[in-house]
Amino acid sequence: MMMSKTCKAVFFTIIILLIGAMDVSAASWTRPNIAVDATKSILKSNEFTHKNDNKLMRLNGGAQQQIPTAMSERQKFIKSSLSGLAVALAMVPEAIAFAFVAGVNPLVGLWTTVVLGFTAAALGGRPGICSSASGAVSVVIASLCRQHGPAYVSACAILGGVLQLASGNVAGALVRIVPHPVMLGFVNGLAMVMTRAQLVHFKDTTTGAFLSLSQGAGTYCVAGLTMILVAVLRKVTTAIPPSLGAVILSTLAAKFTALKGVKTLADVAGAETFVGGWSVLPKFGLPNVPWTMETIQIILPYAITMAAVGCLESLLTMQLIDGMMNKDNGKESSASQECIGQGSGNILSGLTGGIGGCALLGQSLINVQNGGGISRWSGMSMGLFLALGIVVGAPLLANVPVASLVGVMLMVCYSTFDWSSLRVLTRVPTLDALIVVLVSWVTLQKDLALAVLLGMILSALGFAYQQSMALTAITNFSGNRRVYVIQGPIFFGSTRTLESIIKDLDTTTNVVLDLTKSSLLDHSAVQCIHSLATEHYPNRLLVKIGRENSGRDLITRYYGTQPPPYTLLE
Repeated sequence: MMMSKTCKAVFFTIIILLIGAMDVSAASWTRPNIAVDATKSILKSNEFTHKNDNKLMRLNGGAQQQIPTAMSERQKFIKSSLSGLAVALAMVPEAIAFAFVAGVNPLVGLWTTVVLGFTAAALGGRPGICSSASGAVSVVIASLCRQHGPAYVSACAILGGVLQLASGNVAGALVRIVPHPVMLGFVNGLAMVMTRAQLVHFKDTTTGAFLSLSQGAGTYCVAGLTMILVAVLRKVTTAIPPSLGAVILSTLAAKFTALKGVKTLADVAGAETFVGGWSVLPKFGLPNVPWTMETIQIILPYAITMAAVGCLESLLTMQLIDGMMNKDNGKESSASQECIGQGSGNILSGLTGGIGGCALLGQSLINVQNGGGISRWSGMSMGLFLALGIVVGAPLLANVPVASLVGVMLMVCYSTFDWSSLRVLTRVPTLDALIVVLVSWVTLQKDLALAVLLGMILSALGFAYQQSMALTAITNFSGNRRVYVIQGPIFFGSTRTLESIIKDLDTTTNVVLDLTKSSLLDHSAVQCIHSLATEHYPNRLLVKIGRENSGRDLITRYYGTQPPPYTLLE
């Protein structure tokens, strides 16, 4: 009997409500490094502003997460290693899926994760970030692989890495001005994208419909059991990462109960992916492509897009982890260094036949949730454990149920989405709420880069409009002079407002523009005053502006050695 979509929705709702009930009932328990608390707290502050700083996320009403200071180096090593192992398991189905998207062998995706993950963790901008072959990058390079083959994809990864190395400072400067609503939309949109990617595993591969209860009972049970185990283990022990313990226990449960229809990693990626041994090691060297200008012209557009998307997702992930970890108690992360780590990892990935990638928010959250945000070793060990699994532990890795790893990722999706933002949307400015919804929707329907770009453009236009309306003037008379004391910035958006304020007067009236409480921000502002002087008040306009005002420098540069058509006062 086929289970309706409504029944399936009820099933997942019950699971989520059960997990939420566990969170509430155990609120008084000690809860170390829980990502759900951090991601839910984006809007816990009293202000919803366009600032995106180290106060982005607060935990438990303002008490920010602190890194244990009494932990010994040995304890840090063990905790980071276990966290790296948990993330390595979670990386496997993602790397395989992204390899299929890109059109390459699953082993290529796995080795890309090993090389990029280790290198980016070692050289990146902060501990805790985990990198891998990614969906955002795979979508970009898929058409290149179809048209020219995997070797061109590896060459593209190398060129993209070089571009990331060169653009570190620029990318860092741009990501610092990402508005807060855009960041919220990015987080919520990515949570929905990750959820949609996991739901594929509950669908029939031929029809695309959700599995019936008789067909998918085993898959539903294993995934649901894993989600419950993650929530329970998080409350009862800190000795083992909850996601790692949940995967181990659910794998054993699926093995001993012999549930039908539960697919393993070998079933999804093919048995040849997990043959193990030294034969599966990648070869190091330049991709087998003709290194000519024609080749560069082919791969350059893809490399530029890949570098931009990779830097953007990695730096936004870094900002999110910064907020969760309180910037390591004051230690600043480095956007330019993160670009260096990502670029170096993509270059080495291309040299080993990989497809390139970037930081993954979901796996980074698993890492931080399990205590791996305290050391770079967690990300490095993820790469090493995955490499050992491919070469030595392939038979064990092949038998892990995909549903177990899906359960872990569904928990990450649940904790990534900022549920409190739904409530706050009705209490913030309409434009900010619109930006959150727009960025989330475009991230889900199109891609992350376009979503963030649209969000930033809309935020910038809204800010410019608000500032243009903020321009005011106080008018007073002094003899045959009419003095306008201008307050507010003069720029491209407010020049029309300034012109409407300054009315045409009779030919005997002199006009004084007092800019001591204002500022000229761009060429449009200087040109506006020039037009007022030449078209409306020839030889009758005086501009009062102090030498320390940056607008005076703009005027000086604009006219050079020639005097302006108005009198400058100080």
